[in-house]
Amino acid sequence: MQVDIATLNAARAGDPIAMNLLLTNLRGDIRRYAAYQCSRATAIDDVVQETLIIVNRKIGTLNSPAAIGAWLAKIVTRLCVLPVLQLLRATQSLTHIENSIDFSTRPKDELRLDVARALESLSESHREVIMMRDFEELTIGEMAARLALTREATKSRLHRARAMVREYLSAGGHYGELR
Repeated sequence: MQVDIATLNAARAGDPIAMNLLLTNLRGDIRRYAAYQCSRATAIDDVVQETLIIVNRKIGTLNSPAAIGAWLAKIVTRLCVLPVLQLLRATQSLTHIENSIDFSTRPKDELRLDVARALESLSESHREVIMMRDFEELTIGEMAARLALTREATKSRLHRARAMVREYLSAGGHYGELR
């Protein structure tokens, strides 16, 4: 990722022209990374737009201009995880979490980070079934074939993985190691 340091520093200092130029220059890199990182179910344009909004708001918090690539990658990754949270919210068994945690008062970035951490806390096999189902949108049959499991075992693993994510989120992101 090639970023003009002078433009970046001017944008960090609040120069609106430099900010516009920076956002224009970053758009292509952000789009490529979002296309690579996000599932086919995620609206890439929305991730790009949200990333640009976050960059615009928080560019002043970037400590080192050399870290912009890693910073953008982290933002995009978190935004790509948002659909998992939305899918989890849609499940009936999540209502007890919604009642115990007021999601509406928490910043979206914080929620995204919590979901990313919840997924990271899972074992590889549990994270894999959530990624297959919620990101790749595979059917239970397709998942079972890929995992060389029965449909029932696949459903059970998916159910347990989602329960572990719910436990993590209901504990406020401090559940501990689930591995």
